[in-house]
Amino acid sequence: MADVEEPKFNTLADRIAALNQQKNFTSPPTAGKRPPPPPPPAAGKRQPPQIPASKANNNVPSQSPSLPARPQKPNPPSLPRRTNTSASAVESLQGRDAPPPLPNRASTMQPSPALPTRRPSAQPLHSRRGSNSSEVSHVSTISNLSLNPASSRTSTTSTDTQPARRVLAPTLDQAKLPPLPPSRKEREAQAVRDAAEKEATEVVKAPLLTSRSAPAVPAVGGSRPGLPPRLPSRPGNSTMHSQVDDSPSVTPRRLPPPPSAFVRPSTTFESSSRPGPPGPRPGPRPSADAPPPVPVSSRPTFAQIDAVAERTTADCLICRDFSGPDSVAAQYPNHSLPRHDPVGYLANVLCGPFSSATDKARAIFTWCHHNIAYNVEEFFGKCIKGRNVDDTIFYGKAVCQGYAEVYQAIAQRAGLQCVVVGGHGKGYGYKPLGRGEAPPPKDPSGHAWNAVCIDNGEWKLLDACWGAGSVGDQKYHKQFKPQMFCLSNDLFGLKHYPRDDRYFFRNDGRIPTWEEYMIGPVQGEKAEFFGTAMDEGMSEFNFSPALKHIPVYSGEVVRFQLSKVCEHWIPERHGKGKSHLLLMKIQGVDGRKEDFVPMQTDGFWWWADIPARDLGAPGQGIFLYALATLNNKDARGVSKEEYYRTMASGSYSMSWAIYAKWELV
Repeated sequence: MADVEEPKFNTLADRIAALNQQKNFTSPPTAGKRPPPPPPPAAGKRQPPQIPASKANNNVPSQSPSLPARPQKPNPPSLPRRTNTSASAVESLQGRDAPPPLPNRASTMQPSPALPTRRPSAQPLHSRRGSNSSEVSHVSTISNLSLNPASSRTSTTSTDTQPARRVLAPTLDQAKLPPLPPSRKEREAQAVRDAAEKEATEVVKAPLLTSRSAPAVPAVGGSRPGLPPRLPSRPGNSTMHSQVDDSPSVTPRRLPPPPSAFVRPSTTFESSSRPGPPGPRPGPRPSADAPPPVPVSSRPTFAQIDAVAERTTADCLICRDFSGPDSVAAQYPNHSLPRHDPVGYLANVLCGPFSSATDKARAIFTWCHHNIAYNVEEFFGKCIKGRNVDDTIFYGKAVCQGYAEVYQAIAQRAGLQCVVVGGHGKGYGYKPLGRGEAPPPKDPSGHAWNAVCIDNGEWKLLDACWGAGSVGDQKYHKQFKPQMFCLSNDLFGLKHYPRDDRYFFRNDGRIPTWEEYMIGPVQGEKAEFFGTAMDEGMSEFNFSPALKHIPVYSGEVVRFQLSKVCEHWIPERHGKGKSHLLLMKIQGVDGRKEDFVPMQTDGFWWWADIPARDLGAPGQGIFLYALATLNNKDARGVSKEEYYRTMASGSYSMSWAIYAKWELV
């Protein structure tokens, strides 16, 4: 059956008229206009009974009670009738519950042509933000990094039935990465190739036969001795014990003894070998690369070499011989000085005999020790009086500021560059920080010292006040402490913090912080290290344990050790004689048996390894002793074997000097 073309209508009235003309459609009867409601009844009048709608005649319209007219507002005008509709068509639709069903399109009208495929909109994103329902679609579009906006599948109101177009990201260009470093196998192979090339291109020379011509000249400054052997592993810590090698500890390094057949030559480069049997001398060695002979006239003697060796220790102030400046400084007491210009007189007599700036600085330092005492009366009475340099020299008493001013005045008159440095010093009244205790606020004040320019233009820090003596129990104890002149600037800075950062004069040029200075190398109360050890050339900076309190029940092996102040220090030359035998006085298990443990030494280090359980009981003290006398004789140079033999004899007498002290906890 052929499709019938569907007629087209321009207006709604034409459509209604066409529907009325169809056979199966009957227009409803025209109903009259509903009359207005009756006016309300007057007050006091009885309302007539209402007739129910079910009993009323269907052809007679039911009348509802009329409302009273509103005098204030007139009735609104009726809406004008539409011009594009006919009255009959409008009236025919009134009074019906629903319009009749539309005729079948397939039988009366041609189907509408299919719409073309919808093209994606090129509308920008910001133009679609007017609707609340497109918020999710907009977020989804941004998260998918799509350049063209499309309908989101997650939109709650989207009616788009077209499949979503999947937009792929553009292809990422490969980055230009640096080449990987060669692997271990490649490096080893390259090293083998380089060694082969070097061996192929290296010129092979005839070997030179070595011959001993003279003993080795000592190097400037000398080499530092080796460290003491390693502390054995701790038995109480199984984890640490498993990680420590069980191989025997390394013994201290010692130089081998010279051969017994060695004969010292008369000159430096003269052969030390014994003359051979008489006979013809062998000819020269057939080598084109042999060095030319050394002229005999330029060969130094052993006396000249020994003089050079003596001068090499002059760079070390600890080992330098200051007997000349110290003896001159003791010859001019303050009561023998002229009243007129005492500073100029001291600068002349103390520094005039010496050409070295270091010796001049040392002479002034030693003179302050002999002639100025610390003014404990004014210090503890808090009534320090300001005096000029001349008055301080003749009065013979001063505090740290007076020491520094006197030293500066004499040094500058002698032609030395010298300044007074003010700052903080860990002297009398200083209390070390406890474990975990925060440093106090920065306050570099309360002390004064000097910086003087010595040989080779080197600035040297020194403390003439602390070098003259010390204060204890509100009394002044006069005692010469040369280490306050000989200490390096780095070690000097452990107890002195200048107010001006320019006056640290460290070898590395670094400026320590206030917190670093106050905490120090070890935080906590340090063990007592006595001056008797310093007088014997022992260093207070290399002894351990550095802390005063040692736990007894730690299950560890405690290493006690100390060293000389300098690798050049020779007790017979720089000290008072041979070194003492050092002994650790312990109390035994639970403090029930007193015992002495000799220390081992390699000439520079002294050490002893003792289990903490054998040290004693908590509350007891242990000491580091130096054997002073043995059987009423000087015990300098007594070895450990001699000490054991004397103890085994059962008849002996001993005395000791205390070097250090610890407490057990």
